[in-house]
Amino acid sequence: MPGMEKDERDDGEGELSLGERIAWHRRRRGLSREVLAGLVGCSADWLGRVERGVLTLDRLSVISALTEELHLPTGELLPRPAPPARAAGSPRLRRALSDYRPPAGPPPAPEQLAALVAAARAAFQSGAYARAERLTAELLPTARRAAEEQEGAGSGRRAPASEEPEGGGQRLLALAYQGAAMLLTRVGEAELAWLAADRGLTAARASGDLAVVGSLYRSLAHCQLTAGEPAAAREIVVTAVDALRGTRAARTADGLSAHGSLLLVGAVAAGRLEDRDGVGEFLAEGERLAARLGRDANHLWTAFGPTNLTVHRVSATMELGDARLAARLGDHLDTSALPPERRLRLALETARAHDARRHRDRALALLLAAEHEAPELVRHHVIARRLVTSWLRRQRGRPDAHLAYLAARLGLPG
Repeated sequence: MPGMEKDERDDGEGELSLGERIAWHRRRRGLSREVLAGLVGCSADWLGRVERGVLTLDRLSVISALTEELHLPTGELLPRPAPPARAAGSPRLRRALSDYRPPAGPPPAPEQLAALVAAARAAFQSGAYARAERLTAELLPTARRAAEEQEGAGSGRRAPASEEPEGGGQRLLALAYQGAAMLLTRVGEAELAWLAADRGLTAARASGDLAVVGSLYRSLAHCQLTAGEPAAAREIVVTAVDALRGTRAARTADGLSAHGSLLLVGAVAAGRLEDRDGVGEFLAEGERLAARLGRDANHLWTAFGPTNLTVHRVSATMELGDARLAARLGDHLDTSALPPERRLRLALETARAHDARRHRDRALALLLAAEHEAPELVRHHVIARRLVTSWLRRQRGRPDAHLAYLAARLGLPG
């Protein structure tokens, strides 16, 4: 970063967050938070929450104003990707997405292929990313082969969507691609994740299963959120929800879950856009669908239900800057009925809320407990890595042994 001394910045995985860069350059210019806030037309409290990472800044008009007032080069304050894990990436999935050679031997029967899809998705939801990567990479070429053989069925024509059985090749291929997209998003392969989700959407449409189509749209929206494009994510959600609403598929358990999960992603996107009314609308519709479903479930591996809705309420509340409410909701929510990936996501969001309230010990305890349950998930998750990086930078005096060991396990410089 121009103008920064080597010992005042981090390199590689210690890259400063956007808020930390704003605070550093503000202090370098000798400006108080109140003065800089006045220059760009916002409140000092709002700017403080941006600098602490409680609020996400993605409005280009405000970024441009800050860049001008801090005398920085164009683009210096544009959002940057979160630090990935040291061994980030998924070479197995990269090869599986680029290699179209058919596997040897006949494809498995639909029920066998469905079991393989379920095993890969279960590994992801348990936080066992290495196992999920291996299973998904082995699954993709097999699922492609099964879908291709079913399309023609020896007749040279594609079977109409209405003829495809519930466990049909295109449907299972779509779910296999979705599993790849979700895993790739977690390990920092954003472009590959988008490619996998897009291919999955093509297969979902070919299957004629609107619930699976909606679920793949959810993956595309997740990709946009990861890329720092909440407006695009919200647009995808609105498009998909409009296509699902009122259809026969939307009345099934799968359809309700896909529809509801889309709304939860929409709520987080609205939160990042500081659209409080939008957050409320998405969550209110989600509550109605969760009540119709009647319980916490995991149809189409969405984990949709009343509890997961509250997990997303915590996330959206944090995006809106209300750390006190987010911490209270997170501390009192029983997530025992959810898959580990969802339980641990709540723990990380709650840790972020406590950190924003300067309760670092509570936040660190939540992170350590989450890591004990699913070390791979915590090692790759952006919230965990940002929290630990910021704590390392802020600590004074004797290093905290728990924090130092956690940073080492995450592959972060101590």
